Amino acid sequence: MPKPKPTPKRPALFLDRDGTLIEDVGYLGRVSQIRFYRGAAKALRRLKEAGFLLFVVTNQSGVARGYFPESRVREIHRAIQSRLKAQGAGIDGFYYCPHYPGAEVRRYARICSCRKPKPGMVRQALRDFAVDPGKSYMVGDKLDDLGLAENARLGGGFLVRTGQGRRSERELKKQKRKSPVAAGLAQVAEAILSVKAVS
Repeated sequence: MPKPKPTPKRPALFLDRDGTLIEDVGYLGRVSQIRFYRGAAKALRRLKEAGFLLFVVTNQSGVARGYFPESRVREIHRAIQSRLKAQGAGIDGFYYCPHYPGAEVRRYARICSCRKPKPGMVRQALRDFAVDPGKSYMVGDKLDDLGLAENARLGGGFLVRTGQGRRSERELKKQKRKSPVAAGLAQVAEAILSVKAVS
């Protein structure tokens, strides 16, 4: 029997949640607090239509701190997914890290391999999906997001000025590190799709 053809690997966008996709309210624990940034859903839809897989990768230490249970994180992700799917921009996978060393809830109070900037969440997505990491990008509002892109050996990382992005941009300049900086997800999508069009 002929061997089945391997699934072609696709580019992906790894996306921070709070401060990048939705407003950062500080330990978001209720569905009613979800507020998408303007143009975010449209940007993701454009990338999806261009063949990108979309993943959310988010540190959620509020679980370890006892602010809310893991079930609340999953509930919020279901709500985000529902709203994005309604606009043709559904997420292919949600990955979150509930850990934080020294936190209140002992089962989560540990050093792990998934808390950004460590690459555990991205590596799990690579096991779950046929992703080409060299053609994939990470986007977020913190330097840890850029660190994740480097540690996971992705094709690139973008810093957005939403959320804590402006503060992170100042820190980036202090450290003399180079990274593309965008106003938000719409500009990130434009930059990525412009590269893809000429590649």
